[in-house]
Amino acid sequence: MQVVVDNLDVFGRGIWGTVTLFFWATLGSLVLGTVLAVFRIAPSAALRAFGTTYVNVFRNTPLTLIIVFCVLCLPTLGITFGVGTATQYRLYAVLALVAYTSTFVCEAVRSGINTVPVGQAEAARAIGLPFTGVLRLVVLPQAFRAVVPPLGSVLNALLKNTSVASAASNFELISGLRNLVEQNGNAVISVLIGITVAYALLAGVLFAGVGLLERASARNGARA
Repeated sequence: MQVVVDNLDVFGRGIWGTVTLFFWATLGSLVLGTVLAVFRIAPSAALRAFGTTYVNVFRNTPLTLIIVFCVLCLPTLGITFGVGTATQYRLYAVLALVAYTSTFVCEAVRSGINTVPVGQAEAARAIGLPFTGVLRLVVLPQAFRAVVPPLGSVLNALLKNTSVASAASNFELISGLRNLVEQNGNAVISVLIGITVAYALLAGVLFAGVGLLERASARNGARA
C-alpha cells in the first residue's frame, strides 16, 4: 500500500473532485426533482405531460450519453458559461448529473406525496389555500419526511455516478485511479483498494448523514 501513501495528494484531489460534483449535483437534483414531482401532480394537463415526458426520457437514457451530449453538443448550440475550460467541463458534468438524477428524485418525492392523506389536502383547500400553498405548507413537508430513506439510495447512486464525469475531463476519484495506474503499473491492486476505500468512506459519511436526517424527521413527525 506504499503507492497509496506516496500519492495521498492525488487521492485528496480525487476525493475533493468527487465531493464537489456530488454536492452541486445533489443540490440541483433535489430542486429540479421536486419541481418535476409538483408538475406530475399539478392540475394542469400540460404540466403533467411535461413532467411525465421529461422523467421517462431522461430516466431511460444512459448517463454517459447525457454527459457526452452536454460536453459535445451544448457548446455547439452556443450554451457556454464564460469560464475556464476545466470549470466549464465541470459545469457540463453537473448539468448532466442533475438532468439524470432529478428524475429519480422526482419519483421518490411523488411516492412521498402519495403517502399524505387526501383529506389533509382537501381540508387545506377548504380553508382557501391555493394549490401552491397546499403543497408548500401541508403536503411537501410530510412527503419529505416519508422519502428520506429512498432519497438516501438515490444519492448513493449519484455518488457512484460521479465516476462517469471522468469521461468529460473532470478530475475525481476515477480520474485519479487512471493516472495512478498509468504511473504505477506494478501496484494496480493497491491503487484499486485505495480507491475502493475512498468510495466506501464517502458512502459511509453519506449514510450517516441520511441516518441522522431520518431520525430527526421521525422525531418531528412524532411531535406533529
